[in-house]
Amino acid sequence: MAPLNRKVALITGANGITGNALVEELIRQPESEWSKIVITSRRPTQVFWQDPRVVFLPLDFLRPADELVEAMALLCHDVTHAFFASYVHTADFKTLKDCNVPLFENFLVAIDKVARDSLQRVILHTGGKHYGIHLGPTEAPVHEGMGRYEDYGENFYYYQEDFMFAMAAKRQWDWNIIRPHAIIGYTPAGPGNGMSEALTLAIYILCCQENGNVPVFPGNEFFYNTVDDASFAPSIADMSRWAATHDHTKNEAFNHTNGDTFMWKYLWPKLLAYFGVELPDTQEWQATGEDHTRMSNNFLMTEWAKGKEPLWTAVVAKHGGNPQAFQWGTWDFFDWAVGKAWVTIGSVGKARKYGWTRYEDTYECWVKTFRSFENAGVLPMIKGQGAFKPAVPRTKLLPNPGALAQKRAAALAEKEAAEAAAAATTMVAEGEIAALVAAPTAESAEEEAPAATEAPDIPAVAPKGDSSVVVSHVEQVM
Repeated sequence: MAPLNRKVALITGANGITGNALVEELIRQPESEWSKIVITSRRPTQVFWQDPRVVFLPLDFLRPADELVEAMALLCHDVTHAFFASYVHTADFKTLKDCNVPLFENFLVAIDKVARDSLQRVILHTGGKHYGIHLGPTEAPVHEGMGRYEDYGENFYYYQEDFMFAMAAKRQWDWNIIRPHAIIGYTPAGPGNGMSEALTLAIYILCCQENGNVPVFPGNEFFYNTVDDASFAPSIADMSRWAATHDHTKNEAFNHTNGDTFMWKYLWPKLLAYFGVELPDTQEWQATGEDHTRMSNNFLMTEWAKGKEPLWTAVVAKHGGNPQAFQWGTWDFFDWAVGKAWVTIGSVGKARKYGWTRYEDTYECWVKTFRSFENAGVLPMIKGQGAFKPAVPRTKLLPNPGALAQKRAAALAEKEAAEAAAAATTMVAEGEIAALVAAPTAESAEEEAPAATEAPDIPAVAPKGDSSVVVSHVEQVM
């Protein structure tokens, strides 16, 4: 019997949002395809997979490559597919390269040396920052055909890619790059994870609820009313496995999104409703995002979170959950995720053309992620909520879109008329005040009026040749 051509995976960042999803994806594949799954993280893994193919190897890729080679030699010598999902987070985009460039370079040097004879594919996970969507308006949707932007040496993705391209040109292995947008998904690790959007939002909503406040959307009015997209971590893992195991996808980069788009205007009330919170019909906006060039937030989650941990303690005491979870909130990331004043959607057209077909409903992705955190004991269990309630037939018709638009237009016109009237009243009042200030008093007018002088009689001269005109004198009034 011919030996099976089985694959061996190496997954870095297994405690992170993407790395964890990659492990979950591969253990669902048959052993005949994946015979061993080596997972790494700087900290001990927080999940204990029962699949015997999973082997944990504690590694810090900020250590010198020579040390990593020695540590990896026994378990990684037969790796065929290396999935790099490690990331060191900081809120300062300019300094991300300081750790993340050596992190990847040390990894690649080590696995290339340890598994030189077996390595077939390296899969690098980056993201939408490749296109500069974190800095300001770009082409929308972003796509793989876009060139690099002038990054002034700050975009660490470019360093990682160029290092990989240069090494791959001298080797037999191939590569893939996966570029997701804002990631929704479960992460088993607490502190140290930089992008846990769902956990952060859940903590915020539950604390507001505990305090008797309606959760306000932290972003701006423009972003609330425009289209957005997201990436579900299990779907990213599915794309990664797909790209890594097909020959026609080698040496290609692929954007990842769920395949749908949404508006926060409609998603936000649904997410609040999952936790039993009803959103008022009207909202006040401190940040409009109308200039479309700068970040604009109603408030900063980083500021809101200060001093709020006792609220979370009260939530956990009443309903359950992990008391330490508040410290795992990625408040700065959420500020950026919803504070953009420009469109940041991406295209998955290239992946579709190459044969990737998975699709997600983004709202369901949020609910599934909430459920994962509930099942792990991180969030309190929410009963009877969410997308998985039995569908109830609608008994009330939705408003007519045309009539609703007319109503909104009338309200806007009324508001503009009121503002114009107020402005006109202000101008009249200011004019009257200015007139009163400028008008002289009777006393001052008398003092300042020049004395009248009597005009002398001035003989008038009749026009030459016109004897009918007789002018005796002209009164000159000074």
